[in-house]
Amino acid sequence: MLAEEMGFDHAWTYDHFAWGPAGGEPWFTAIPTLTAAAGATSRIRLGTLVASPNFRHPLLLAKDAIAIDDVSEGRFILGLGVGGSRCDAGVLGDASIGEQERADRFGEFVEVIDALLGGPIDAFAGRFYSVREAQQLPGCVQLPRLPLAIAATGPRGMGLVARFAEIWVTFGDPRDPSARSEIAAFRDQRRRLELACSIEGRDESTIARLVLSGIGAERPLDSLEAFRDVAGRAAEAGATDLVVHWPRASGPFAGKLGVLEAVAAEGFQRSKLE
Repeated sequence: MLAEEMGFDHAWTYDHFAWGPAGGEPWFTAIPTLTAAAGATSRIRLGTLVASPNFRHPLLLAKDAIAIDDVSEGRFILGLGVGGSRCDAGVLGDASIGEQERADRFGEFVEVIDALLGGPIDAFAGRFYSVREAQQLPGCVQLPRLPLAIAATGPRGMGLVARFAEIWVTFGDPRDPSARSEIAAFRDQRRRLELACSIEGRDESTIARLVLSGIGAERPLDSLEAFRDVAGRAAEAGATDLVVHWPRASGPFAGKLGVLEAVAAEGFQRSKLE
């Protein structure tokens, strides 16, 4: 896997049936893709960015996550998000679910997954999910469970991050991602994380802060100088990790592979953002 050979710390894949900006292109599902990547690599961490309840049941997703954690020998990160109202939700006919109900469902989704990854559940009966006598053998390689990365921008989501996550994920302003810098949005959103951690009594420094760049106004792979600028501002704002899209020849994630190779050669790793 080229990303590992370049020396990057982690690699991710979206968890969608299909996705608007890449509509009409080949698209494989996340779990088998990551399982194949786990078998083809030995060092790089792998994760979903992000899986949602739009078409995942928490029990099956937790079982899949445990399997990838085993195949990768403890390198898997389970990224979770509330999911959008189009694309995947529309495919299964759930596009009409309102924002409030979507947030309620996600809160229960995260709670159940956290419990399932920690061991067996005798019974859970919620509004959206029911689980009974759920054995999770052999369990996670990473203990007490594999890490969760939760995408959040608002107060409720930040509360879930503060309660359950090892990593906070943001891709910018969800109201209009393409119109604003991800770094500027991150700076504003981080205040909500600080408040949520204060309410939960958690030290914010125990949560990694990951910015996904390239959906908003930033274009970090236009040039090495552009990447240095984005990475520098992300670090100054308090990000610990920066994720960019693998460059494509055209489309929403157009970029230059040579720039990514230059980034790798320059040794940009997580330590440079801490």
